[in-house]
Amino acid sequence: MRRIDGLHLEHPFHGARRLAKQMEREGFDVGRQHVATLMRRMGIEALYRRPRTSIPARDAKIYPYLLDGLAIERPNQVWSSDLTYLPMAHGFLFLVAILDVASRKVLSFRVLNTMTPDFCVDALSEAIARYGAPDIVNTDQGSQFTSKAWTDVGDTAGARISMDGKGRWIDKVFIERLWRSVKYEDIYLRAYENGRELRAGLTRYFDFYNRRRIHQSHEYQTPDEIYYATAAGEPLAIAA
Repeated sequence: MRRIDGLHLEHPFHGARRLAKQMEREGFDVGRQHVATLMRRMGIEALYRRPRTSIPARDAKIYPYLLDGLAIERPNQVWSSDLTYLPMAHGFLFLVAILDVASRKVLSFRVLNTMTPDFCVDALSEAIARYGAPDIVNTDQGSQFTSKAWTDVGDTAGARISMDGKGRWIDKVFIERLWRSVKYEDIYLRAYENGRELRAGLTRYFDFYNRRRIHQSHEYQTPDEIYYATAAGEPLAIAA
């Protein structure tokens, strides 16, 4: 699962067949069906297809997609959220993060051992409590995000709910870049022993990511510099 995760980050467009062939070349005794089973367990699939995490909750309301043609130019205009698999020295957890798209600032996060709506709702509630409600919250159609608990938080706060439709995987690009950064710059280097260590490590990493990690797309400014300067009325130098 750790190697599948690494290959998926490098080649997110590869499905189970190609990943299995690549792993066979590396000496793994693994077939396509086993790789597909593990990918479902991890909640990942090739980006050109609907991810396993994007199965709507039963009888869930599906909200319209609101980002088509929208210029994202300021903080709290659009937030994005998604889930990812995090390997540890023994076992794994899932991470959910709330990302401000314009600044790339990580507003909140949670980790848990199952992909339930509760920890996603907690992350969104914390972000709104700390930073106010955004204009739009955009996610895929995963059961965590189509749950009434999730949509009620956004609706109550006055945010409009947006959900990716078929073929809109491109809107996952910014948060997929975040997953790549956090895994290669922290998770894979640390091999955390347990959830307590992992949570503490993520707290440190996201503090670094927001306050000190410069982004080329923002003319080498940090997410915090972009978020707070633009929130204060200064123009966003590089649009999202």
